[in-house]
Amino acid sequence: MCGIAGRFNFDPECPIDRECLAAMTTTLAHRGPDSAGYYHADGVGLGHRRLSIIDLSTGDQPLSNEDGTVWVIFNGEIYNFATIRRELEASGHSFRTNTDTEVIVHAYEQWGDDCVTHFRGMFAFALYDDRRRRLLLVRDRLGIKPLIYSVLPTGIVFGSEIKALLEDPEVSRQWSADALDAYMTLQYVPSPRTIFRDIWKLPPGHLLVAEDGKVSIRPYWSLEFPGDGTPAREDDYLERLDELIDESVKMRLVSDVPLGAFLSGGIDSSAVVAAMVRQSDSPVLAMAVGFDEQAFDERPHARAVAAHLGINLHERLVKPQIIDLLPKIAWHFDEPFADSSAVPTYYVSKVARECVTVALSGDGGDECWAGYARHRVERWELAARQLLGKRFGRVAARVASWLPTEIKGTRSLRHLELDPSDACARKHAYGLFDEQFRSSLYTGDFTVAACGADPFVGFRRAYAACASPDLLDRALYVDLQTYLVDDILTKVDRMSMAVSLEARVPLLDHKLVEFVATVPASLKLRGGLNKYLLRRHLGRHVPPAVARRKKQGFAVPVSAWLRGPLAPLVDDLLLDNRLRDRGIFDAPRVTQLWNEHRSGRRDHGHRIWSLVMLELWFRQFVDGSRGSADKGLAA
Repeated sequence: MCGIAGRFNFDPECPIDRECLAAMTTTLAHRGPDSAGYYHADGVGLGHRRLSIIDLSTGDQPLSNEDGTVWVIFNGEIYNFATIRRELEASGHSFRTNTDTEVIVHAYEQWGDDCVTHFRGMFAFALYDDRRRRLLLVRDRLGIKPLIYSVLPTGIVFGSEIKALLEDPEVSRQWSADALDAYMTLQYVPSPRTIFRDIWKLPPGHLLVAEDGKVSIRPYWSLEFPGDGTPAREDDYLERLDELIDESVKMRLVSDVPLGAFLSGGIDSSAVVAAMVRQSDSPVLAMAVGFDEQAFDERPHARAVAAHLGINLHERLVKPQIIDLLPKIAWHFDEPFADSSAVPTYYVSKVARECVTVALSGDGGDECWAGYARHRVERWELAARQLLGKRFGRVAARVASWLPTEIKGTRSLRHLELDPSDACARKHAYGLFDEQFRSSLYTGDFTVAACGADPFVGFRRAYAACASPDLLDRALYVDLQTYLVDDILTKVDRMSMAVSLEARVPLLDHKLVEFVATVPASLKLRGGLNKYLLRRHLGRHVPPAVARRKKQGFAVPVSAWLRGPLAPLVDDLLLDNRLRDRGIFDAPRVTQLWNEHRSGRRDHGHRIWSLVMLELWFRQFVDGSRGSADKGLAA
């Protein structure tokens, strides 16, 4: 795993600022602590930080073809590179390294932009074709690895993280009111925008081409949910699932450095670790963490799975230095990010890095197999719409509008008067800051600035793009296009890279995901049982109690931390004049929220957490100097 950064000027006579490129690349040192490399040409500069995984001795980047006319910098892994290499060698290409990086260069020579359709893995890369003076940026199909860019009047700047781009003085730090409103709604900034007005995320499954003074973006892959599966073929689907999980995990065991896995004892991580045991010739090592509070300790579940599978479990009871940790976490995310499970994700990555350089993760199982409560609610709302019809559905929604949202089922009743696409989108808001709450929190000026902002537009667009008539299929497609990319995968990438750990996600192998999309929704959510077919798969390899286990989120005691060790930090961040002077929030209302929470009268834990992470971001990326590597988390 690595970090990439670069600049491509439209005018070849406009030179690259080498000091600026070095600064951009240095901000990514946590992603690649082993070495740094650069390529400079007329109006082009590429920078690379390397975390050595494959071919430790000859795999430095940037890397070129034989005559130096094609150059690449690459972050990620191409798991089928050996197969592609043999095909390219048969076509006359010569290789001088054993890396997957060099496969990209020769595949581009052979197939042009279509080379990416041959790759199976997680990747973000920049390729410069000197003969055509052409830059190609590519992001993997599911968005496992990040790629950020900004189109300027003079050219294009890009990198693995926003902080790299901010080292270029031409890149604006002006933040977007629409993006901030989306963060308050969703707890993250949805793609393709970032919190910065002129900086963008390249969407998953897309490539960007800069050539002849023009920039174009187009998709090279799309996921299809056909909605025509046959539930009676359940056993056939199960056999194919077994094959694909084993194949996906086996491909991800290739490494020239120590490798292990995260293990929570839940369905997804247990399925991955069980497959590792079946596919590995050496003992499997897994890592688990827990907190003092029993409700947040997953180690007993991990121990049960480890004991049954006969693997080595490296576990740790974590006592986080949370007041020091939060500013560092904010630095790594580059933009406001309020998913508190970033804390345990960081710690399990840190524990893993003590033993290994690569860890397999179970992420993606919930989004593929209907693992969230909102997926069951989606089915309930469908049944309610069918039972009540439009007229009585609207009546039920109007009645529910008078009920407190704390009453279970109130939000679902309110959704009955919405279009199904809008109802699906709004399930991603968690209700922390709904429209009414945000209205009471925002100042008049910010309300005007964010007027017309629609944080759900991408969700509705994804819902409409899904071909399946099954509403659960559509909800899963929305998850895979939005929440998975912008929350789950962003969290795993940033927190693992914070400690220079490569995290691999076998449940998101694109061949496996394409298959899962063909599985009937009734084999994903059966009655009230989610992940039905995945549980059947897991039940072949672990005790029934593990396969039946209910979902336990990767959570932390946010409310208690805020009233306890984080209280002084909250006072400094939320009661300080700087927050008031930003003109975003009504200061007395923020003070009221904090006082209600601190006194125990109300639980505003996640709301306060969101405001804290936002203010930490402001102080580091707007008030302070440009991000610097010394704010990163040490391994």
